[in-house]
Amino acid sequence: MPIRLNLLAEAQAAEDLRRRDPVKRATWLGGFLISLMLIWSLSIQFKAILANQELSKIKGGMDAQKAEHQAVQEDLVKLSEATNKLGALRTLSANRLLNGTVLNAFQQCVVDDIRLTRLKIEQKYDVTEEIKAKTNGNRVIPGKPATVTEKIVTTVDARDFSVSPGDEQVNKYKDKIAAHPYFQAVLGKTNEVRLLNLSRPTSSPEGIPYVEFSLEIRQPDKTR
Repeated sequence: MPIRLNLLAEAQAAEDLRRRDPVKRATWLGGFLISLMLIWSLSIQFKAILANQELSKIKGGMDAQKAEHQAVQEDLVKLSEATNKLGALRTLSANRLLNGTVLNAFQQCVVDDIRLTRLKIEQKYDVTEEIKAKTNGNRVIPGKPATVTEKIVTTVDARDFSVSPGDEQVNKYKDKIAAHPYFQAVLGKTNEVRLLNLSRPTSSPEGIPYVEFSLEIRQPDKTR
């Protein structure tokens, strides 16, 4: 029976032992894991770059919308102010005092022996400054327009040339003014025609006795 000798057995055993070395295997495994970590890290970084780009786009869109929103809010404030001013002008135009109407009313309040000597209409206006509209977050707080409180006082100076001056005809004239539809409308239920003063009897250059008197017509204050 032939005997076979493997002269390379020792070298092969050494090579096999080298291949089975656990340190080398651990080194290869560690390298593989590190490679996986690097790949994973690069993928995360790439995703972060994409996310930052998307975030920049969103922020840009939000900034643009914020500017548009601010412009809309400012336009709403201007619209509110213009609406308030227009409403105030319409109210003032509709309710302004027309002196022609007052004079026409006095022409219809004629009483025998009463002569009108002076008619004085005093108009006074107290102005309250406007409060501008403003924004509070997404809500517009409307302002208050400037208001004007109108105070109108009409003073009538007249003379009574009746037989008994200062007696019946003065009251008759006062009551006729108070009963006129125009003055009833402007005075309302709380105000009245008031006798301010009544002079003592005196005589005209022609020797006709008369008394002078004054009536006050104070209209209720109107705020517009």
